[in-house]
Amino acid sequence: MLRILRPVIARLLAPLGRGLARVGLTPNTVTFLGTTGVVASALYFYPRGELLAGTLMITVFALFDMVDGAVARASDAESRWGAFLDSTLDRLADAAILSGLILWFTGGGDSLSLAAITLFCLVTGFGVSYVKARAEALGANCDVGIAERTERLIVLLTAVGLNELGVPHALPVGLVGLALISAITIAQRLIETRARLTEPRQAADSS
Repeated sequence: MLRILRPVIARLLAPLGRGLARVGLTPNTVTFLGTTGVVASALYFYPRGELLAGTLMITVFALFDMVDGAVARASDAESRWGAFLDSTLDRLADAAILSGLILWFTGGGDSLSLAAITLFCLVTGFGVSYVKARAEALGANCDVGIAERTERLIVLLTAVGLNELGVPHALPVGLVGLALISAITIAQRLIETRARLTEPRQAADSS
């Protein structure tokens, strides 16, 4: 849904990307630093119940995910390897965030129901990414769905943050919402992929 804002965001981040490129930072370095920060913050703060601090730190480091592309464009260093590395590390960061919450819910958070919902979000989050990757490996464009990674991350971090600011039921509602939009996105991508992969065969059969 937020893909329509990508050109605007790219223009806003262009000066920062040029600045980081001038000081010698490579896109892959920015990606690695961002992922390391997210993973460390999620697995340190969340299991200890320090959800607000963890969310703030994760948000800061998650911004690196947008900056690495700006650095790549500024230094003319866009590559397939960089895209692959970015996508792979994104999966690790997402897993760390949700795993940190699961550790809290099964420990001091004392909520097996929220732990189960969070686990569902973890599984479906990987499903969203896998369906697209597998479809595109088979030659089918699968750039559809109501909730890509950015949308899912915003929903999750907003829910955790609002919960820590005292908004009633923000976290359970946010997690249930995340679970729903993740499942819907998988369904949308499966439907789109099936249509694209079966269309040529149907055309050939009709001829």
